[in-house]
Amino acid sequence: MRDALGDGYTDAIRKAYRNVPDSADFVMFWWDKAAELVREGKVKRFGFITTNSLRQTFNRKVVQHHLGQKKALSLAFAIPDHPWVDSADGAAVRVSMTVGVDGSQPGFLCRVIRESEVEGDDAATIEVDVSSGKLFADLTIGADVASASGLLANSEISNRGVQLIGSGFIVSPEKAKDLGLGRLEGAEQCIRVYRNGRDITGTPREVMVIDLFGLTAEEARLNYPEVYQHVFEHVKPERDQNNRASYRNNWWIHGEPRKDLRAALVGLPRYIATVETSKHRFFVFLDKSILPDNKLVNIALEDAYFLGVLSSKFHTAWALAAGGFLGVGNDPVYTKTRCFETFPFPAATEAQQARIRELGEQLDAHRKRQQAQHPEL
Repeated sequence: MRDALGDGYTDAIRKAYRNVPDSADFVMFWWDKAAELVREGKVKRFGFITTNSLRQTFNRKVVQHHLGQKKALSLAFAIPDHPWVDSADGAAVRVSMTVGVDGSQPGFLCRVIRESEVEGDDAATIEVDVSSGKLFADLTIGADVASASGLLANSEISNRGVQLIGSGFIVSPEKAKDLGLGRLEGAEQCIRVYRNGRDITGTPREVMVIDLFGLTAEEARLNYPEVYQHVFEHVKPERDQNNRASYRNNWWIHGEPRKDLRAALVGLPRYIATVETSKHRFFVFLDKSILPDNKLVNIALEDAYFLGVLSSKFHTAWALAAGGFLGVGNDPVYTKTRCFETFPFPAATEAQQARIRELGEQLDAHRKRQQAQHPEL
């Protein structure tokens, strides 16, 4: 929004619309305004075509706010996921369609069950299945998964990885040696193995990342002068142009260093990770020495029992229902607050835990072995 509309407009609209999270898409400000007008009786109904990220947590909060009021809004019609066929004039995306009305009313849900392109024409034949009932914020009918609350037992365990805000933090293993890795005492603490989503789903890039979290700029300069100089030359110029003061002022550390994640991982030899947006939902163990990227959801648990449960069809089904979908590929998104924190782990017996733990270890080892033997997978 800032790039397209400027800082002044962005700050003003966010200040004016308190119900809309800063992370929400621009269209949600209009959705919020239309919903207010309907609930105030100034208009009878409204309709929007948006990208299908309407179902994502950050956008869904706006919808949930209006559906949950005493003088409530209802969704009279919704299509959660529909192809945007006019791709010649715009991006090939998936869209959602919603119609809002005043009061508590049932609605119609249309789910696309079949798509076929029309040869020689910028159009498609779409077949839908129509059902009726109470429509929830995640554009579903039936169990209100979207309203599930986080469980205390699952809190403060999962976190996203670091967000660098500066490509200069990433270095090759060769460059890492030049900067002192293997030569300077303690260099392994500030030059670490780095993994992102593609490293997990495919062949790892084997890159490293400079990590000066916990050090002042002066401490970094005195203890690791070559690392400091590299960041000064390759990160600071980019950070100096950033609109956010905290990024400019703390240029030597990652933009979002994830203090909570680091605290949760203290003392663990390994932890569980999954790719935030992925066609297939799977979980892997990462060694404590690996620093995860922002696109990984990381769970501070070392026990393979939990990896086994998270890999089960029960959790996969829950994650698909509770999470969102993104992009033209309609890939599932694993949101830690909706998919992990709300999931009720089973009350397994010791024998059941032992068996699931064994299977979890086997699954993780098998996946890593197959990826190593067949990098093209």
